[in-house]
Amino acid sequence: MKNVKILHLPLLFVFVHACFAQADFAPYFYDNGPYSHNGNLALFSLSEDTAVGTQIYCLNGTDPEGHEVRYGLSFDPGSKEYFRVDPISGNITLVEKLDREKQDSIDVHVSITDGQSKVVERVTIFVMDANDEKPEFENMPAFIDVLETSASGSSIYKAEAVDRDTGSGGSVTYYLQNSQASLFTIDRHSGVLRIKAGEMLDYEKTKTHFVTVIAKDGGGNFNGKEQVLSSFATLTINVIDAQDTPPSFIGTPYFGYVYEVSVPGSEIFTVIAKDGDVGNPNPICYSFEDGDDGVFSINKTSGCITLLTLPMYLKREIFNIKVKASEVSLEGRLMDYSVTTVVIRVVDLNNNPPTFYGENGPQNMFELTMYEHPPEGEILRGLKITVNDSDQGANAKFNLRLIGPGRMLRVVPQTVLNEAQVTILVEDAEAMDYEKHHFLTYKLLAVEIDTPERFSATADIVIHLMDTNDNAPKFSSDYYIARIPENSPGGSNVVSVTATDPDSGPWGEVKYSLYGSGAEMFLIQSASGIIYTQPWASLDAEVRSKYNFYVKAEDAEGKYNLAEVFVTVLDLNDHPPAFNDNFLEKTMVIGAPVKIEAVDDDAEVPNNVIEYAIMKAEPDNNIFDINADTGEIMLKSYIKSMAIIQNITKQRDCTWSLVVQARDRGQPSFSTTAVIKIDITEATQLNGGPLGSFLMQNRNKPLQILGMLAGVISVTVIVTVIISTATFMRNKKSNRILPNRRVRRRPQKQHTWNFKNPFKKPERPEEKFRTEEVQEQEQEIEVIVENVNYNNNVSNVVRQWPLPPPPCAPCLPPPPPPYIQGQKQWAVPTVSAAVAIKPKKKPVMTRQDTVNRALVSELKMRLEQKKMLKHS
Repeated sequence: MKNVKILHLPLLFVFVHACFAQADFAPYFYDNGPYSHNGNLALFSLSEDTAVGTQIYCLNGTDPEGHEVRYGLSFDPGSKEYFRVDPISGNITLVEKLDREKQDSIDVHVSITDGQSKVVERVTIFVMDANDEKPEFENMPAFIDVLETSASGSSIYKAEAVDRDTGSGGSVTYYLQNSQASLFTIDRHSGVLRIKAGEMLDYEKTKTHFVTVIAKDGGGNFNGKEQVLSSFATLTINVIDAQDTPPSFIGTPYFGYVYEVSVPGSEIFTVIAKDGDVGNPNPICYSFEDGDDGVFSINKTSGCITLLTLPMYLKREIFNIKVKASEVSLEGRLMDYSVTTVVIRVVDLNNNPPTFYGENGPQNMFELTMYEHPPEGEILRGLKITVNDSDQGANAKFNLRLIGPGRMLRVVPQTVLNEAQVTILVEDAEAMDYEKHHFLTYKLLAVEIDTPERFSATADIVIHLMDTNDNAPKFSSDYYIARIPENSPGGSNVVSVTATDPDSGPWGEVKYSLYGSGAEMFLIQSASGIIYTQPWASLDAEVRSKYNFYVKAEDAEGKYNLAEVFVTVLDLNDHPPAFNDNFLEKTMVIGAPVKIEAVDDDAEVPNNVIEYAIMKAEPDNNIFDINADTGEIMLKSYIKSMAIIQNITKQRDCTWSLVVQARDRGQPSFSTTAVIKIDITEATQLNGGPLGSFLMQNRNKPLQILGMLAGVISVTVIVTVIISTATFMRNKKSNRILPNRRVRRRPQKQHTWNFKNPFKKPERPEEKFRTEEVQEQEQEIEVIVENVNYNNNVSNVVRQWPLPPPPCAPCLPPPPPPYIQGQKQWAVPTVSAAVAIKPKKKPVMTRQDTVNRALVSELKMRLEQKKMLKHS
């Protein structure tokens, strides 16, 4: 029994294995419906504008046993592969561009496998339309012919366009470009093109029309945006001419002429007309309608008008002939016509030019002698000129013109018919100047007006002018400026003036003379114009350096002109510097300079510019400095006290003798010297009280002095503001009008503070010993005090203040030592020259000099005005 059980075990294993093998199920796809993006791709649709590379779907399936599945995707043989699938994730990606118009559905084989079983399904993907196609014309561009007589509103063409899109993107509507200016209109839906209502085609105006038709779809979605596409094409419309326009004449208006030499058969004029229907013109037939009087004929074919009789038998001078031009049909019947007017004038033959005549017959040269500047409008009676043209009518009409320099003369008459007496009038008398033109040459010109030949004639007119005294002498300049050194000898030349008179003969001779208050020192040569000094004149720049006067230029008849002369006397260095005294005494306070001054009477720099120098000092030569420009003498900077001076000199006496030189800067240079006795002392306390002591103590501290002054000013301002405020408040409280009152006030004694600067040397030595006298005068001064509370009705307040006291007369210096004749004067040691005597006082300015200066100023002002007028 035991052996039997062992034999059945393998059979049992085989049975169980077979049962398990029959239980292996195949994988399958999920079917999620047509609007899902995952599943088995059944009924899936895709827009044709989907971009390549877009993930469009995800295959999704499972295996019943839970095994891992793989996905696959394939196409029919020969089909384009539009998609690619990821076998693990099942994501399907678009790899080729879709085009619904080429392929609207795609068959795809999708598969799923678990490694043992594989399931394959065939699905169809539908390609959805996008608005990516624009309408396309099927019958345009095109050329059509339309008769110009087509009725308004009639259809002439139908445009056809197709859009391969579906839905609104496939619908097409039609429009015209520039429809407002077009003669045509189009039906938006059918595309039928018609002539616009109320419009007609006209071959004579426009032979060809170019119409642009636009086809536009209904719009649709493309790439997520609404898009409307359109296209356009051109329709060329050729207008066919019809016989609807009458003939037209070319070159109107028409004018013809019959001359006196014309003979019967002469061609007078030819008219030309053409059929208005230029596309298919008919021949033209010409004829007269009216106005020919039987004396003219016209060729029916060419339109040539000819004369039938002699001109002498014509009864009128002007013929207005109506000419008719008619179209001739192929059958020879007259059709439309037009009428125009031909004006034929009978004229004289222009065979005689104008001719000038004198007293003895034809003449082409006329001469006349007269004085310059005749009255304006005067007739030149010495000229007897006649002009004539022997032709008749318009041939005898001509103009007269006078051609020559300027507009001095004018001819009358200016238009002549047949014959006239020529008159020459003066128009510009000032321009007829002998000094500019000794003689004038004109051409008298006669030119026909209305003739084609324009015959003309000329005559020469020569006018000899005689001179008159019409010009005054004229200077070469309005003013003359001269310079002469002082101390020049009498008779020295100053300047030469020149004036010219353009008149001839004695009228052109000029004589000169001088006038004016400054001319007494000068003379002028009447013929040459040379101005020179009086023989006795001695010019001195220190006395008078400026002269101005007038020079007069006069001709033989008394016509004259004036010019002004300015003479400057140049200063020479002829005065040496001079001190007020050759021996001076000065007192010097340590720390303060003393000043000396010399005077040079020369008038100009550098002759009167003085330089100072210390030539010698005793007992010591090295303790003083001097300012070369101002003459201020000061101690060396290191000397601060009397002890330093006594230590240097080893003497207690502080009196010095200085020899100071004053030298001018002229060429040559002059100098003089003076002896200065200087007593040196230390500064003492001022008589000005505490303020003087303060200034003396702080003379080396300017900031403290400025601070004190600023404080005083501030206190003064504050006090003034307080007083003004109190006064204003008092006036504001008063509401009544107070009358003016007169108050007599007695001026109080005013004690003036008198500060003496210890650093300033008195101008004269004796001034330091002068006593000040205070004169107190009590005067009753009438002061009008205005009431400030009277409503501000009066704005002017008059106050009378006392006059200031007269200045004190300065004390005179001590008199110089008397000079005793025969005794030797005490000589002052000098370096380069002897001691100069005391200089003369400068002359006092007289009233005449003041007037001269005023005249010079006025003269300069006038000259500047003349220059400005010349430049303008």
